[in-house]
Amino acid sequence: MRIRPATAADWPDIWPFLREIVAAGETYTWPRDVDEDTARRLWLVPPPGRTVVAAEPDGTVLGSAKLTPNQLGPGAHVANASFMVAPAAGGRGVGRALGEHVLDLARADGYRAMQFNAVVSTNTRAVALWRSLGFEVVGRVPDGFHHPAHGYVDLLVMYRRL
Repeated sequence: MRIRPATAADWPDIWPFLREIVAAGETYTWPRDVDEDTARRLWLVPPPGRTVVAAEPDGTVLGSAKLTPNQLGPGAHVANASFMVAPAAGGRGVGRALGEHVLDLARADGYRAMQFNAVVSTNTRAVALWRSLGFEVVGRVPDGFHHPAHGYVDLLVMYRRL
């Protein structure tokens, strides 16, 4: 697998799994019926943000991540990131590889820390991955997410110094 900057030409490969993940309503705070134009605008971020893809040697996109400042102005030294792994590529280390890569990009871009604002507490694989990469839970929004199967569950705020 190779991780590289995403281009507009990657969007047709990202959109199907992004749409599937968002429509499931289990891990993202986006509207479950997000339209393609809105999703593209939210995912393929302009500078200083970055969007990357993890791809097989044959070009098959396995997952994607985006890196942006968490806030503007005086808060712009803290990064934020989002990750999506194609369900068919789950369990193959794509999320970990993207996570490690984005942490390296954030350091190279001069960020001092990274914060995830809304990790769904029932997304135990993601919580475990981020903990293994040095993130800690620094806050909890009780009942901050309406999960389609579990009802109202907590959102976690996770943080790591770089």
